[in-house]
Amino acid sequence: MLKKHRELLRFAVVGGISFVITMSVNYGLKFTVLRTHPVTALIVGVLVATIFSYVANREWSFRTRGGRERAHEAALFFLFSGIALALNALPQWFSRYVLDLQAPRLSPFGVEVADFVSGIVVGTLLGTLFRWWAFKKWVFPDADGRPRAVPARPRRIRTFTTARPPEPQVNAEFS
Repeated sequence: MLKKHRELLRFAVVGGISFVITMSVNYGLKFTVLRTHPVTALIVGVLVATIFSYVANREWSFRTRGGRERAHEAALFFLFSGIALALNALPQWFSRYVLDLQAPRLSPFGVEVADFVSGIVVGTLLGTLFRWWAFKKWVFPDADGRPRAVPARPRRIRTFTTARPPEPQVNAEFS
């Protein structure tokens, strides 16, 4: 079963690492040099994670898939990542502005919980499902577009000689 879903598992690992990168860069900047610019901190975090994600998905998750020139592939990857980012933000926007789950209706803790559930849990799930579908369908469409490199076996060197092998010696004592 693991072998059958290897691509999906690798995609999930890359996504998990990208999530950690996003959160680390975001909070690292948000609590230091970008205290007054939290949206900018999030954007920088997402950009760093997206660049990592492209390289990791191309070289590991979808390493045998291809079918596009690299520039076209990268453009599609970043286009679909942008759409996924919008899908990721949609549940939090809906939670805040349609359901009005914000202050003064909720406590600061309640707002954080609503943001976490809608943005981090639901939004990440929507964005991830979209990325999985879009990357396989549009970015890396051919299943065997880039066959894995198999290490070449060393060639046997055959030597040809004109000399005859020596005749077997017959011992006269035993004949």
